[in-house]
Amino acid sequence: MRRIATLGLLTFLLSLPLLSKAQTLQQKIGQMIMVGVETSQEHQDSLKYDIEHRNLGGVLLFAYNLRFPSQIRSQNSRFQGLADTPLFLATDQEGGIVARLDEQNGYERTFSAHKLGTEFNSEDSTRKQATLMAGWMANTGLNMNLAPVVDVNVDPNSPAIGGLDRSFSTDEQVVYQHASWFVDEFHKQNIATSLKHFPGHGSAVSDSHEGFTDITDTWEDRELDPFRFLIEDGYNDAVMTGHLFNQNWDEDYPASLSSYAVTDILRDSLGFDGVVISDELFMGAVQENYGMDEAIVQVVNSDTDILLFNTNLYQDKSLPAYIISLISEKVEAGVIDEATITASYNRIMALKDTRIPTSNEVDYQPQELPDQVDIANYPNPFNPSTTITVSLDQASQVQVQVFNSIGQRVQTLAQTQLSSGVHNFTFDGRSLSSGMYLVVVSTPETRQVHKMMLIK
Repeated sequence: MRRIATLGLLTFLLSLPLLSKAQTLQQKIGQMIMVGVETSQEHQDSLKYDIEHRNLGGVLLFAYNLRFPSQIRSQNSRFQGLADTPLFLATDQEGGIVARLDEQNGYERTFSAHKLGTEFNSEDSTRKQATLMAGWMANTGLNMNLAPVVDVNVDPNSPAIGGLDRSFSTDEQVVYQHASWFVDEFHKQNIATSLKHFPGHGSAVSDSHEGFTDITDTWEDRELDPFRFLIEDGYNDAVMTGHLFNQNWDEDYPASLSSYAVTDILRDSLGFDGVVISDELFMGAVQENYGMDEAIVQVVNSDTDILLFNTNLYQDKSLPAYIISLISEKVEAGVIDEATITASYNRIMALKDTRIPTSNEVDYQPQELPDQVDIANYPNPFNPSTTITVSLDQASQVQVQVFNSIGQRVQTLAQTQLSSGVHNFTFDGRSLSSGMYLVVVSTPETRQVHKMMLIK
């Protein structure tokens, strides 16, 4: 039996190296890549190598990467410790249905953009929620929020935006104002943001996650206004392009792959000289209509700076390695101008210099930490099942999982809010091989690991 006592004030020191300046073409390309990472050892090992040896620019973190606050801090500190150039550690924290930090991993449920902009339409409410979410991110080492959504709610039934309450309003001026307050609060805590989805997803009758999304007949000029107004105010973080096809703009490619959309409209007409991020490039709208190589070349040649992917393996090998090799070959062949790579690299580094501190000391007060977590297993060794007892001195969110000796999760026994008192969980090992197993009990601020032996 082990005890974890109440923790006092924690001081979390995240030490980041000074921003290094990459010299080679391959290092510059590495900074242009942001990938998600799944939980398997193969994905984790590949990510580690890509950060250490390929100058990977960023990691996109989903809910399955973000289990509870101390785990998130530890994970992000570990990632940054591998990097010569500080990473963008990004997530989607819009509020509402798209919020990777929520009540499931130790935080709170948040309001949707629609609730804030249309139902409340209050500066105080929007700023308070943005401040809260920015604090969560800053305290855990997340330094880039792929938000806010500045799509105008042209069609309230649009499946990816209006239907999910992701737009602040049908009024472009209201969208702009709430997005401005949102961004301002994140900037106060040094979190980079990204406006999305350029040039406007709010009129689309289909979802670009699923397939081709044609906005030729539904898109309205006013959908550019929130982007335009924010850029005129000096906004210079990042803009995410959408996989949105408008035949009046480009007869062949959606905005995310179109030099007309990015270079001519966003950069030249609207005057944006910050970082441009593609929407996720494994989405159906891209993969079902363009080959991987064509999509990558088009994105780079459109003056887009960061290529976003939801995973880090492609054809069972390192995706960043594939991208770096492909782009290097296209530069050598004259298909991509090396000056384009250098310009993207410089914009990325300028944003990192602005938003990523060289050291980030955070005072963090744990919330609702149980006075103790006791784990008892009877017997040990066990054959072939056992009772795991968790004792809580106060109510807490608790996750109980069992892993094998190589780190693979074999069972989840609990993932729920538990009251104070004693709780028993039965682990059934009849389908498992003999050997050592780890039972991991996690609360929002602690994690207890206990060894158990299965003998058959």
